[in-house]
Amino acid sequence: MKNILNVQSIEKYYGNKDNITKAIDNISFKVDEGEFVGIMGPSGSGKTTLLNCISTIDNVSSGNIIINNQDITKLKSKNLDKFRRNELGFIFQDFNLLDTLTAYENIALALTIKGEKSENIDKLINDVANKLGIENVLNKYPYQMSGGQKQRVASARAIITNPSLILADEPTGALDSKSSRLLLDRFEYLNNNLKATILMVTHDAFTASYAHRILFIKDGKIFNELVKGNDSRKEFFDRIIDVVTLLGGDEDVF
Repeated sequence: MKNILNVQSIEKYYGNKDNITKAIDNISFKVDEGEFVGIMGPSGSGKTTLLNCISTIDNVSSGNIIINNQDITKLKSKNLDKFRRNELGFIFQDFNLLDTLTAYENIALALTIKGEKSENIDKLINDVANKLGIENVLNKYPYQMSGGQKQRVASARAIITNPSLILADEPTGALDSKSSRLLLDRFEYLNNNLKATILMVTHDAFTASYAHRILFIKDGKIFNELVKGNDSRKEFFDRIIDVVTLLGGDEDVF
């Protein structure tokens, strides 16, 4: 199994020597190709900081983060931009679609930035739209779409460049329960059928139950880890709730 993400003893500090906050405290873990890994933890646990470091939005204070054999902690600005463009896909809670572009144009922008040949773009977009069930909104602007449709368009934009790693930050946080389930079913399809590697931060136990493995973060450290194994989603959900109860904090049951 090919290793996609290798987080090695990373730490992240904020502040100065008189007032230091350790947001990440010696975290190490790996994610292999085709895995769907969730990260959970109460507010202030360090899970968002961890995702920001992996996504190159923030820098670690020490340690290494290796994605697809590249140590991103050693990349300089220009190379980091290129790496982010070619290797990472992002799905945000608030969609981050451009309001002045149609769904088609929002997705096409990711391909254009990467330098994809113009003659390939239409086929690639129609193919990913079919996989995510958004063929009927390609010519619509974000204000004409539901939250679920916008999130699936954002997901299409994230995966169309065939990134090594998809990073999802609370992807169901702004969605109702029906839209959340539809989106998670699509995530499951991408993971199972396209072997997409997904790392997802979530507060929601139901959302987390779609992952294969959950890392629980508390006070900047890995507190616990659950592997789904042969459990049904309901069984895995119940195990997640048990850990969340032990962990404390503000995770949502539904």
